[in-house]
Amino acid sequence: MNAELPVLKAADFASDQDVRWCPGCGDYSILAQMKKVLAQTGASQENTVFISGIGCSSRFPYYMNTYGMHSIHGRAPAFASGLKSTRPELDVWVITGDGDALSIGGNHFMHIIRRNMDVNIVLFNNAIYGLTKGQYSPTSKQGAVTKSTPRGSIDFPLNPLSIAIAAEATFVARSIDTNIKHLVKTLTRASEHKGTSLIEVYQNCNIFNDGIWDYAKGKDTKDKSTVVLEHGQPLVFDGGSKGIRLNGFAPEIVDVVDDDHEGLLVHDEKSPSNQLAFLLSRMRHPEFPEPIGVFRAVERATYDDQINDQVDDARAEQQEGDLTKLFNSGDTWTVE
Repeated sequence: MNAELPVLKAADFASDQDVRWCPGCGDYSILAQMKKVLAQTGASQENTVFISGIGCSSRFPYYMNTYGMHSIHGRAPAFASGLKSTRPELDVWVITGDGDALSIGGNHFMHIIRRNMDVNIVLFNNAIYGLTKGQYSPTSKQGAVTKSTPRGSIDFPLNPLSIAIAAEATFVARSIDTNIKHLVKTLTRASEHKGTSLIEVYQNCNIFNDGIWDYAKGKDTKDKSTVVLEHGQPLVFDGGSKGIRLNGFAPEIVDVVDDDHEGLLVHDEKSPSNQLAFLLSRMRHPEFPEPIGVFRAVERATYDDQINDQVDDARAEQQEGDLTKLFNSGDTWTVE
């Protein structure tokens, strides 16, 4: 950070636009924590860009006092890829939802991750289409009764983290809109990662899908239904009384006696293999506690660095191009 520039506060990242989400929506918390993270990490307004698709979450760029783009449904990763490739010095954030990213945007979502573009993707997951008034989404649970599934959804839900890990994502994490400290920590780590970072945030839509994540939030339920991931630490939950171990290739829950963690699964977010991260992403409530935290954080060359290296090499070999000369080279035709 340039010492000559003023130190920005969270409020400096708030735009002059009225925030138009439903009262009580989980989006408010994510917005507040994002502004806090930008201030704490020394981000600048002129070098930060938020790109969104379509949906309730995609109004996000309007509310940030940075550069931003409210783009096309599901295509925010394509816009972000173009911007980061041509302006690699910018900090690019993609704001999306479960419908925007995983339905019409599924192909773009998968490919920006496999390319490891140096951008941060924040996926607001409320398991419903909120903006269009309550249809089921790709992450809605089987049996979900919505305006478009009055007899219950028969689709098997997509798991965004499993998709990302299968696409060899270099940073994958999950947090919760109301867990403020954890969300700030997770967004901060994502912003520091070199490569594509995906943060799934369990976000409540109190109008069309209220309480869908209550088991992971409730004071009396969260300790039993979630397990916090810490690199190098065993997977324990429910006040340390229970743990996760492997039985062959499958996880199982065991009792922990006298803090004896021998045999328990130890989290390794830096493993070169994505097998452990994928296994953790498949642990779902109520059969297992759902992992919260960083599933995977590994290093790999980024697409934007590599494509700019190729451009630099081409310029060194062939010198700067001449657009007029290019247009007038080769075969030409005169149409009369």
